[in-house]
Amino acid sequence: MSVRSASPALAAALLFGASTPFAKLLVGDVPPLLLAGLLYLGSGIGLGALLAIRQLWDRPDQAPAVGISKKDIPWLLGAVLFGGMLGPALLMWGLTETSGATASLLLNVEGVLTAVIAWVVFKENADRHIVLGMVAIVVGGVLLSWQPGGASLSPHALLVVAACLCWGIDNNLTRQVSSNDAMVIACCKGLLAGVCNTALAVYMGAQQPEPAAVISSMAVGFLGYGLSLTLFVVGLRTLGTARTGAYFSVAPLFGVALSFAILQEAPSTLFWAAAVFMGIGVWLHLRERHEHEHSHEPIVHTHSHRHDEHHQHGHGAEWGGKEPHVHAHTHEVLTHRHPHYPDIHHRHVH
Repeated sequence: MSVRSASPALAAALLFGASTPFAKLLVGDVPPLLLAGLLYLGSGIGLGALLAIRQLWDRPDQAPAVGISKKDIPWLLGAVLFGGMLGPALLMWGLTETSGATASLLLNVEGVLTAVIAWVVFKENADRHIVLGMVAIVVGGVLLSWQPGGASLSPHALLVVAACLCWGIDNNLTRQVSSNDAMVIACCKGLLAGVCNTALAVYMGAQQPEPAAVISSMAVGFLGYGLSLTLFVVGLRTLGTARTGAYFSVAPLFGVALSFAILQEAPSTLFWAAAVFMGIGVWLHLRERHEHEHSHEPIVHTHSHRHDEHHQHGHGAEWGGKEPHVHAHTHEVLTHRHPHYPDIHHRHVH
């Protein structure tokens, strides 16, 4: 696997991890559930503005397709329900009686559950490098969040695990719609989840924060949630769920590193140990080479593409030669052999 293929998922992890220290600074000024809503709203509104600018910038005859395929809408709504509504609500409920140390440790379960669902339910391929890499990244996450003597389990801790399960389901459902415009997907998820969570927080009596805190929350959401989720969807499209989830699991490392930089503190021994394990995990994933003869079933779908070996089709006179470009196209039956990952064209049974 090349660094170029992994870069969208790693960039998503960097943005999300970097947003965490800033989100923590806002917790004291904004109630937790309302903060979750504002972060998602900032994501949706910011991406909506980018989509509008993109449509104005591109030539009308070459503008990318904007919208979600009708057959993919149920998958997207399921992702919003589990990842944008149930997940944050369960986490906030669990945090009321769960220590920060315990919650930090339990949140590492998300990457594991994401991979298990991808492997068991959606039959995504996993070889030795991917499994061992996932284990190394999870060990690094545990070391990063470990506080000796500070973690203890309680019934509310199960709610944190339930939130991780919701996000694992969300990641796998989002994979099913990843051939659509990544920015449109992230925008829809942000707007729907943001409106629902914000409305729920207001209904529960959340105190209205200062305007500066609202603006800051939405700005953090745009960068750490909106752009991050857009890149995450690109990763799902090109790498599949388990691999993208594994790369995204290094996000806390970026967040902690930024915290040390802001506070000008020396990183702890556990930080460096976690960095080593996560680095080994990423290295194992980058070493993967999955190659065998495989057959492509006929399919019609829409996504951004170039005329590579998987996209040999004709165009009408209206095509201006722009690549990459977006339109509905047909894949005929094709059998060949080359290195590949479980992307949108290689979701076959092994």
